[in-house]
Amino acid sequence: MALFSPTKTKKIKPAKGLAGSVRLPGDKSISHRYAMLGAIAEGQTEIHYFSSSADCQSTLACLEKLGAKIERKNETVLIQGASLKGLRPPAGKLEAGNSGSTMRMLAGILAGQPFRALIGGDASLSRRPMKRVIEPLGQMGARIRSAEGGLPPLEIEGGQLKPIHYELPLASAQVKSAVLLAGLYAEGQTEVVEPIPTRDHTEIALEQMGADIGRHGQTIAVRGPARLEAKKLYVPGDISSAAFFIVAGLLVPDSNLVVENVGLNPTRTALLDLLVPRGGRIKVLNVEMINGELLGDLHVESSPVQGGEIPPEAIPGLIDELPVLAVLGTQTEQGLSFHGAAELRVKESDRIAAAAENLRRMGARVEEFPDGLSVA
Repeated sequence: MALFSPTKTKKIKPAKGLAGSVRLPGDKSISHRYAMLGAIAEGQTEIHYFSSSADCQSTLACLEKLGAKIERKNETVLIQGASLKGLRPPAGKLEAGNSGSTMRMLAGILAGQPFRALIGGDASLSRRPMKRVIEPLGQMGARIRSAEGGLPPLEIEGGQLKPIHYELPLASAQVKSAVLLAGLYAEGQTEVVEPIPTRDHTEIALEQMGADIGRHGQTIAVRGPARLEAKKLYVPGDISSAAFFIVAGLLVPDSNLVVENVGLNPTRTALLDLLVPRGGRIKVLNVEMINGELLGDLHVESSPVQGGEIPPEAIPGLIDELPVLAVLGTQTEQGLSFHGAAELRVKESDRIAAAAENLRRMGARVEEFPDGLSVA
């Protein structure tokens, strides 16, 4: 099947220099979490700069089916919380669309509900692995049925949950979040141990809304049952979307641009941590903290960047930025390579294969691996 339809082909001319400023849509990861917590909080949660992405709209649609009252006003979303156990059985199947975040994290909330719910998605999501959330939630007492191989749709029969100590077999912020959200409903302390740190937006948001969260090394704990308080929340700009402007600014000669109000959570800045030491002229300006999340402006100037291998320990923090980094690698003297990113093959598409095919079409030398690629 062709990657491109002739009717959707766009012609792009080389740029002579990128200049000016850009403000990006709200961060998808944070928007998902704020919406879900707002739905089970007490009172009205007001979310500003909520992501307009299809994935986040799927989350809102699922929450509405579960009884949350949601009002949309441009980039602001108002959610009248139903409280921790005030959600209602949905009339029909919950549709997560193409959003793995919606399905996996919402499964944690559904695990604690006194009713049965069916959650499915589109053809792409129906091929993505869900056993990674089924197992820990099952240990907590939820009954979850899936298609063969642990694939969607998921039929989740919630109930009284028990706290667990769970060691993640692989780094996954979505699975961690699902267990922590389920832990809100358990009597006692639920603990999740990460093999390496992943994005911690769920922990921050839970703390902001009054949950009892503890952190010790790579162990995160939540004590339930919890009571969440509605808040006024602001979503920073999506740094994963900013990656495209950052790379473009570095590559295009005579570029000088500013990306405004970008989320700078330390668990999300692996791109900056990688590029700046390799020569990328990126300055962080106007840093502030809102709702426990750091944000600021990024000033990017064109500059040569060293390629080489991306260290394996950096891969989880770069999982969404690796395809655009592959583009950057084609313009470095050393090329660029990475391993340890097999997760990219089970996203909404096989991002490794797609990146490799498109870069080859543009003349790059690409070697594809099961868990990564090398470009020159």
